[in-house]
Amino acid sequence: MSSDPTPTTTRDLVLASTSPYRLQLLRQLGLAFHVAAPQVNETIDQQVAPELQVKYLASQKALSLGAKYPDALIIGADQVFVDARGRILGKPGNFERAEEQLRLMVGKSHVFYTGLCVYDSAGGQLLTDYTTFRVTLRTLSREQIHRYVRRENPVDCAGSFKIEGLGIALMEKMEGEDYTALIGLPLIRLTAMLEHFGVRIL
Repeated sequence: MSSDPTPTTTRDLVLASTSPYRLQLLRQLGLAFHVAAPQVNETIDQQVAPELQVKYLASQKALSLGAKYPDALIIGADQVFVDARGRILGKPGNFERAEEQLRLMVGKSHVFYTGLCVYDSAGGQLLTDYTTFRVTLRTLSREQIHRYVRRENPVDCAGSFKIEGLGIALMEKMEGEDYTALIGLPLIRLTAMLEHFGVRIL
């Protein structure tokens, strides 16, 4: 009996993200897909629970591309970082802000919330969920933090580090069900969502 090693779907898949990290993660599933920039304002609201915020933003990203891709499965994702004080942190945007965030974070535990959505633009069905991942940063000197930020330039990453790169050297402990959620696209949950819509991964 022969088997087809290539995952198949009769539907177009669209990743509603410009993140190179999410792009690389989705490639792990071996599926053909398009990439498009979502049209969403990603303003952080400290008064909204992080799990609600990431689910909402993930769904808005997917929905924003429905008119452009009227017969597709559109994948949206969003992530926020909640520090030990319970404050939601976004992307630092520059070196100074990244160093400041890390100085406040070292020696403490923090939680990433990652929202995920798959939107069937033809049928209108929307699946949303979120995952969490806890990280504990080890104690680091100001000079170590400075060297890390200058070497890896994590200004576009929530939490001011790239766990898939040198950021792993900042860690004392990591706890969660799916490490890909920490990078920005929880593939375990996404696989189940896609299979719900008939996409064959294996």
